[in-house]
Amino acid sequence: MFKKSIITATLTVACTVIASPGFSADVNNGKTLHQAKCYQCHAQKSGLGNGDIIYTRADRKVKDPARLKFMVGMCNTEMRLDLFPEDEADLVAYLNQQFYKFK
Repeated sequence: MFKKSIITATLTVACTVIASPGFSADVNNGKTLHQAKCYQCHAQKSGLGNGDIIYTRADRKVKDPARLKFMVGMCNTEMRLDLFPEDEADLVAYLNQQFYKFK
């Protein structure tokens, strides 16, 4: 029982560290993921062939860091992108650095 509790606690801490905003995200990996998994779909949806316009339009849905994280997670689930939590964090970091500039 004690051993199971320690393993559970260790996994919980590890998952929290990976998913936390303080986790050191890899912006370069986020850029690569964006090009490979996001850009084409966003370019088609824009109707203009520009996958970046969704982030810079006046009526964008993302207005804060929490919503950005939510939207990346939702796209990952809905589009079955198969991103790991650390990939999502990298993608959020890239999008924030490149387009949103949230603090």
